[in-house]
Amino acid sequence: MTIILGIEGTAWNLSAAVVSEEDVIADATRTYKPAAGGIHPREAAQHHAARIGEVIDELFRLFEEKGYAKSDIDAVAFSRGPGLGPCLRIVGTAARMVSLMLDRPLVGVNHCVAHIEVGLWKTEAVDPVTLYVSGANSQVLAYEEYESGKGAYRVFGETLDIGLGNSLDKFARSAGLPHPGGPLVEKYAANATEYIDLPYTVKGMDFFFSGLSTAAARHLKEKKNLGADTDETVLANTCFSYQETAFAMAVEVTERALAHTGKNEVLLAGGVGANSRLRDMLSRMCADRGAKFFVPEKKFMGDNGAMIAYTGLLMFKAGDTLTVEESFVDAGFRPDEVPVTWKPPKQTGRAEEIKKMRNGAEAAVRIETKSYGFEKEFNIESDETEKMVVKERIQKNYRLSQIDAKLRKERTRTEARMLTEARRCGISVPIIYGVDAFSIKMEYIKGTPLKFVIDEKSESAAAVGEIVGKLHANNIIHGDLTTSNIMAGDDSELYLIDFGLSFFENSVESKGVDIHVLFQTFDSSHKNPKLLKELFARGYRKSYKEADSVLKRAEEIKMRGRYVEGR
Repeated sequence: MTIILGIEGTAWNLSAAVVSEEDVIADATRTYKPAAGGIHPREAAQHHAARIGEVIDELFRLFEEKGYAKSDIDAVAFSRGPGLGPCLRIVGTAARMVSLMLDRPLVGVNHCVAHIEVGLWKTEAVDPVTLYVSGANSQVLAYEEYESGKGAYRVFGETLDIGLGNSLDKFARSAGLPHPGGPLVEKYAANATEYIDLPYTVKGMDFFFSGLSTAAARHLKEKKNLGADTDETVLANTCFSYQETAFAMAVEVTERALAHTGKNEVLLAGGVGANSRLRDMLSRMCADRGAKFFVPEKKFMGDNGAMIAYTGLLMFKAGDTLTVEESFVDAGFRPDEVPVTWKPPKQTGRAEEIKKMRNGAEAAVRIETKSYGFEKEFNIESDETEKMVVKERIQKNYRLSQIDAKLRKERTRTEARMLTEARRCGISVPIIYGVDAFSIKMEYIKGTPLKFVIDEKSESAAAVGEIVGKLHANNIIHGDLTTSNIMAGDDSELYLIDFGLSFFENSVESKGVDIHVLFQTFDSSHKNPKLLKELFARGYRKSYKEADSVLKRAEEIKMRGRYVEGR
């Protein structure tokens, strides 16, 4: 039996635990609670420094009361990052001291990965897409294996401004609610009487929450200035609308990742996952897609020492340890930077896995025979008529009906208009035959989604760069650039599809986000992302004279996904 001690203290919660392969043996926790406002990094670090000794002492006492000795501990794991730098340094120092005292090796654990691994440990999930939502982190991740048989947790989508938990807290503070704001927002939302229209911002596989917080706070202020009759009702409606909008964004991106990967499980991780409405939305989405939904016990959702200890146990058994000299902390430690050394190779590769893919996240697509109405008169056989695609944006049961109907109508109308605009710019796209409220009839493109062939035909990335360059030269932002939304036609032409999130804008920022979304697909889903990016950039520069400034911005945007102190 392997026994690992783990220490967690990336932000507000200082926790330590000792675990074996079977269960948590002992744990101890001290929580930092700010007197007002959000988490103050220095104050949180001071709290951890003052309490770490008693947490370790209590942990050892409880451990020994179970009949164990300190010498039974095989290694000491600690949260290496991401997190608040001052807090991480306290935890790292404590872990080194315990390691030296016990003469046991150190294991540096990625906090985000630990949330996933404890979820796998405490549920029956095997290979899920994980929605990880906490204070500073909001990401959609899944394990992907390389040709070598080794892999990593790849980020399929994430917040590019503020984490969902922090955005809830930010809004709560503007409403005069104490920290943490999430549980109180959920409480008030239960008494709502109406939905208020708020910004819904999903760009490809990424989401943005800061504009939502600002708009919700502004609505409260405006109602107050107008002398709203019932402040409690206004607050309840705003909290309800905030939750419905923010959670729908997160679930939409999770469903996109399910569709893209072909996986059939979803795991919810992180402290925000305690929210019952978020769980309900994910459960509905999974039921509609025939996927399984998993949530660990509440005590394993928020930051806890057991998740660090258990992930440390997996890493220790794989030989992934550190010397004291190597045990520096990293406040910006991304989960996709962690080599996953502890998982055995899969029996099936990604190519086989992805063939199980169902309908896309937003629409159901069917192939029909294009009818002109005179086939019988001229005795034309059905196989001599043209095929066409009918793309219908299907109702999403997890979304509030007002949000769902609005998005479906807007995206259907937008797609039809922007396909036409892209064709005018010389981009190969399907021809539109007809449009109604929620569906489009369009040309059938005989071919294969680029994601199935780009690894073997990497030079096609340069052609993609030229196409996107033409789009951007005409100020068209695709909004959902992934290798799933580019068709490699049997006529050797590349076709852009799925323009539902498209819009006109002449800004380096929006064009940079467009490319960031595509590069994120390269990183998460393909064999040689570095080569694909280089080839794309070559083609992009060929057709767009402002290419370098946009490519530079795309790199800057990628860095925003990192956990940054004070966020």
